[in-house]
Amino acid sequence: MSQVEEKNIKSEKTSSEQMNIVVIGHVDHGKSTVVGRLLADTGSLPEGKLEDVKERCKRNSKPFEYAFLLDALKDEQAQGITIDSARCFFRSAKREYIIIDAPGHIEFLKNMISGAARAEAAMLVIDAHEGVQENSRRHGYMLSMLGVKQVVVLVNKMDLVDYSQTVFDSIKEEYLAFLKEIDIEPMSFIPVSAREGVNIVSVSKKMSWHDGLSTLEALDSFVKEASPVDQPFRFPVQDIYKFTEQGDDRRIFAGRIETGTINVGDEVVFLPSEKKSRISSIEGFNVAEQSQAFAGQSTGFTLAEQIYVKPGEMMCKVDDTLPITSTHLKVNIFWMARQPMIKGKKYKIKLAGTRVPVWLRDVVTVLDASDLTTDSNRQQIERHDIAECVLETLKPLAFDITQNIAQTGRFVIIDNYEIAGGGVVLDEVYIPTSRIERRVQQRENNWQRSRITPKMRSSRYNQRSTLVLITGAAGDGKENLAKALEEDLFESKRMVYYLGISNSLLGIEDNIDESGERDESLRRLGEVSHLFTDAGLILITTIDDLDDFELEMINTLNRPNDCRVVNIGANQFTKATVDLQVDNLDSQKEAIKKIKDLLAEKKYIVDYSI
Repeated sequence: MSQVEEKNIKSEKTSSEQMNIVVIGHVDHGKSTVVGRLLADTGSLPEGKLEDVKERCKRNSKPFEYAFLLDALKDEQAQGITIDSARCFFRSAKREYIIIDAPGHIEFLKNMISGAARAEAAMLVIDAHEGVQENSRRHGYMLSMLGVKQVVVLVNKMDLVDYSQTVFDSIKEEYLAFLKEIDIEPMSFIPVSAREGVNIVSVSKKMSWHDGLSTLEALDSFVKEASPVDQPFRFPVQDIYKFTEQGDDRRIFAGRIETGTINVGDEVVFLPSEKKSRISSIEGFNVAEQSQAFAGQSTGFTLAEQIYVKPGEMMCKVDDTLPITSTHLKVNIFWMARQPMIKGKKYKIKLAGTRVPVWLRDVVTVLDASDLTTDSNRQQIERHDIAECVLETLKPLAFDITQNIAQTGRFVIIDNYEIAGGGVVLDEVYIPTSRIERRVQQRENNWQRSRITPKMRSSRYNQRSTLVLITGAAGDGKENLAKALEEDLFESKRMVYYLGISNSLLGIEDNIDESGERDESLRRLGEVSHLFTDAGLILITTIDDLDDFELEMINTLNRPNDCRVVNIGANQFTKATVDLQVDNLDSQKEAIKKIKDLLAEKKYIVDYSI
């Protein structure tokens, strides 16, 4: 047994620290060989694995490569490149390592980014024979953008340049100057030959001029990041489970704790809705009762006060530093789709537990990562561009600046079900008008009004127009109430119309990419409501589980016409004012009378005795 193996076995009893390291570099610069050699030379391979791979190579008349220990996918071995981010494990005397071998080929940059996003430190590999390549610079910038600051640069394949110090110094000087421009200060440059095992686990005499560390020693010099449990509490809500059988009335908020800790009894707030409650219990499947949960756990919570919260909201502790809530984000984005990112096109942003529509608002600068030149006159983001830009979402979302909490400050952009870009949040941006408000302004500027005024319509119809919006929990009988109200008003010779939300999708712009998308449905409902109320009608509609932001959107789209809100059951709003609260629908006739009384009081219907 080697000394390294003995040291590893001994350390198993003493070391519990774990660190994620990503290995990146241009294609064919030897990343997988570096990792394969680390696994072999530290005795971290399963027993007989090395001999088995060597034997297979011999049977196939194929030269053995240490990269074969890692590149397990058939198409990877056939093409000789790493396609996906492979993960492997080994242990030094100091700690356990999870090594992420990320692809270097330009076509697989999004795989590289997904790998680097999970890393605390990086090994960046450069071929001594080929020197610094465009992707070497691009990968360096990716590390900077993702906030990976601990970097060791390995100048590999030194055997191909006769272990020349001159070649090494030239590459070091060139790449060091580049890294300084992007605010990365590498911990060390190490000349290595992964194939020959030179300077991998120990310093070799073949390059006596190198007075620095070996690769393994450099890894052990990395400083472990502060534990996520020491950061503010962040819990993106993934789903909500409701139990009904055998008297079990729990509502469990399920997800994964990204950072921080939480205790039973802690007061929490959900963002962006700002609803508050206290932790009643911490739930798990087939586990003992828990009083505390912490970062990294996938778990569930019940609340002392039952509140309505949708999946995608972020649960935080009230007394922690809270995330930002906004519709405008200043970001760095790396675009990977073949089609450019353009203004006016709807995409989706996936950040923490939420996925909402997003648009490119402004392009601040576009960076060429290979030479760090910038262009401030671009109106779109091309493939493989790195851009600082402003994104705008339809509804507010909760997020952190990446340098504060990376887990809730990184995102991906989805276009047509494919990941098209990824990036990090730099800051929030204050813009006084929302996308919906600008849309309404444009609509009003282009609206061609007839000579029939709202007052003339009101006099003819003996009523004033309004939108009667009935909301509450799903299945509470709202639709039957709305239809009965329409019939009652119609019998009273009122100009009235009931519009079910599904009807708002019929005949209005037939190019919906996802016909069931709630936000788009509500936007179209708001536009259609404006048409009906502008024509002088009393429009009645029902919406399940409406929240503050959705109501504000419909109100804005219906302007300048009125909207009256009737809430059935528990009030789910935090900020919005409800015009009429109906606790239950035990008596539909009584509910209709209350709504008609409201309409009469507000002068929407006349000749009606309250």
